[in-house]
This record gives sequence, structure tokens and C-alpha cells, in this order.
Amino acid sequence: MKRLFTALAALGLSAIMLSAQDFNAAVEAFNAGAQALETSKTEALAQFRAALEQASACEGEEAEELVGKCKEAITSTLISVAKEQINDANYDEALITLSEAKTLAAEYENESAAASVSELVPNVYLRKGSVQLKDKDFAGAAASFKEVVALNPEDAQANLLLGQALLQGGNTDDAIVSLTKANELGSPQAPKALSSAYLRQGQAFAKAGKNADAVTAYEKSIEVAPSANAYKLLAGTCTKLGKNSAAIDAYKKYLELEPKAKDAADVIYTIAATAEKAGNKATAKEYYQKLSGTKYAEQAAARLKLL
Repeated sequence: MKRLFTALAALGLSAIMLSAQDFNAAVEAFNAGAQALETSKTEALAQFRAALEQASACEGEEAEELVGKCKEAITSTLISVAKEQINDANYDEALITLSEAKTLAAEYENESAAASVSELVPNVYLRKGSVQLKDKDFAGAAASFKEVVALNPEDAQANLLLGQALLQGGNTDDAIVSLTKANELGSPQAPKALSSAYLRQGQAFAKAGKNADAVTAYEKSIEVAPSANAYKLLAGTCTKLGKNSAAIDAYKKYLELEPKAKDAADVIYTIAATAEKAGNKATAKEYYQKLSGTKYAEQAAARLKLL
């Protein structure tokens, strides 16, 4: 029995020695990782992971403390690597790195690292989408900006960029939804962009022969951000629908916004002719008189005599 106790004691001592060796190896690996941070983060990560594995096999408060430091070092290094990848415009690689960091942050219960990842991911998609938009990859840009909006629905800039990407990609209806949201969130660029989207929608309706819908779209465009082009398109469509009074009002607004327009004489003549057709002699005379000295001077004089 005495021999058995002696043998067990020897085994216990051996285990303690092995544990101490493992802990020392873990410390050495951790320190090597810390030194490698200045030259190679890939090497640093490898050392920190080796240290974590070795320290996890040890017992005691010191080993437990080292495990915590290893976990913190791994997540912070991954985030640092991701930031470098972002700065180098390696956005897909950065997203992969951040995905790993997110998983480990959750596993290690590291709230600080998780918060950093949550802040960085939308920024990566925003940068990636901006590059895609510049390169005219509208589908790719829209997909990137959708990721940002999914993460931060109240981000005015992301909604604006998503709307612009969708609009340029030909998806007018969805663009209007995103641009409307951006406008509601106070984006200063949103009104003009949304107005343009409604114009494009109106032109599509007009091309399809849906003139009433086109008028509605043009009116929405004007409501968001009045423009000479919107009034001109509205006037032309109202004329097709026989809404002469509305057409005249829209043409007048067009001239108010573009008094020196190249087609000003054409528009003035159209107003006069439309007013005459509608039986509005006063307006017809007023606008025929404005054509003195233009290419319509002779025709206008003839109409004035008849009136």
C-alpha cells in the first residue's frame, strides 16, 4: 500500500509539472503573439490561438486569467485586421473577418468586441456599395445598401443611396419607397432624388398610355421638389387628357421657372393656342401678344385679328 501511495504521489507531481510546463508554454505563445502584432497579425493570431489552447488545458486562477486575455487578444486582432482590409478596400475579406470576430465575440461573451463589429459591418457595406455605384454596378450597389438598411433602418444616407442605386438600375417603384424613407428621415438630397424618381415613373406611365397615372406621378414630383421639367411634362400630359386649363397653368409655371428657356416661344404659342381652343380669349390674346419679335410673330398677329 505504501508503494501505491508513493506511485500516486509521483503521478500527481508529474501532472503538476506538466501543467506548469503547459502554462509556461501558453505564456510564451501569448507574449510571442503580442510581439508579432507589430509585424504580422496573421502570426499574432496563430500565437494567441495556440496560447488559448494551452492555457485552457491548465487549471488555476492564473490560467483562467490568461484564457481571458487570449480571447480578448484574438477578437481585438481580428477587428484590427478587418480595419486594415477596409482601408485597403478589400471589403469582402473584411466582411469574412468581421463575421469570424462576431462569432467569437458571442462565444467569448465579449460585449465590447461585439459592439465594435456591429459598428463596422454597416460601414463596410456602405463603402462597398459606394464603389459599386461609382462603377455603375447598380444591382451590386443596391444589394450592399440593402444590407446597411437592414442593419440600420433609420439611416437616412443608406436609404438615399439605396434609392439612387435602385433608380439607376431601373427599379423605379422600389427606388421611390427608399427615397421616400430617406426624405422622411431628413436627408437633404432626398427631395430632389425623389422628385426625379416620380418624373421617371410618370414618363413610364405616359409611354404605356397611362396618362392619368402619369399626371399623378408628375404632381407628386412637383409636390416634393418643383422643377421646370416636371411642369412641362405635366402640361403635355394634361393636354392629351383634354385638361386644357390644367395644361395652361402647368405651362405658365414652367415659364416662371425657366423664363429664358430655348423653347419659351413654343410654349407661349402653345398656351395661347390652347387657351383659344378652350374659349379663354383673354389668356389667348395675352400670350399671342407676347410673341412679338419671335418666329411666331406673324401667326400670332393673324390670330389676334381673328380674336
